[in-house]
Amino acid sequence: MRISIVNPNSTRSMTDTIALAARQAAARGTEILAYQNDAGPVSIEGHVDGALAVPGLLHALAIAERDGADAHIIACFDDTGLDAARSILQGPVIGIGEAAARMATLVARRFSVVTTLSVSVSILEDNLIRAGLSSLCASVRASELPVLALEADPEAANIRISEEIARAIDEDGAEAIVLGCAGMAEFAASLSERHGVPVIEGVSAAVKLMEGAAALGLKTSKRGGYAVPGRKHQGFAYPEGMIVHSGEAADTEPAE
Repeated sequence: MRISIVNPNSTRSMTDTIALAARQAAARGTEILAYQNDAGPVSIEGHVDGALAVPGLLHALAIAERDGADAHIIACFDDTGLDAARSILQGPVIGIGEAAARMATLVARRFSVVTTLSVSVSILEDNLIRAGLSSLCASVRASELPVLALEADPEAANIRISEEIARAIDEDGAEAIVLGCAGMAEFAASLSERHGVPVIEGVSAAVKLMEGAAALGLKTSKRGGYAVPGRKHQGFAYPEGMIVHSGEAADTEPAE
């Protein structure tokens, strides 16, 4: 099967990290197709960045389905453009935020999310309400680390995230932790061992969920909310160069 993963921002190093994490999580025989929105903001932090990223993200996803992807992952924890993506694609689509939260509910009664900046907290809280998961979420906490700081100083970022995890466990009663940014993926295993609770990152969770959906042959329902857009959207002209296959991150070698 083929699963696409799209980085809605334009930071190449983050796309590479996301693609690597996805391929490490994928089963043998699953092909990960990675894409980057080169017209998007360098990171997605808040409502404005998310809105600016959506046109290029949708274009990338349309290309992915044309390239034969059976299912799709939006690699932003804000689940940027998720409903619109489900409306234009046939295959199932999930954002890494929803994927991680749903996975957390399988291993704990109460989970907390540790994300980047405070500006994202309300977005994540609203997403959890919409997904029907808010009653299972003990808290959404901001580490106050900008997205790009995760790559600039990973050691310092790991320490700061760990501090917030400790507070979520001690003060909020969290039984599992969801890492609220794709750039935190590499910290999950060490943080789980340090704190003695499951720590879930959204990229690998999304890969496993979409493998299951694709294996079952599921498609997105086209009745009601995710109905195919009307004629006014057909042939919509996206700006030239909106989406670029980005070298190593966009190759389509099967995951080992």
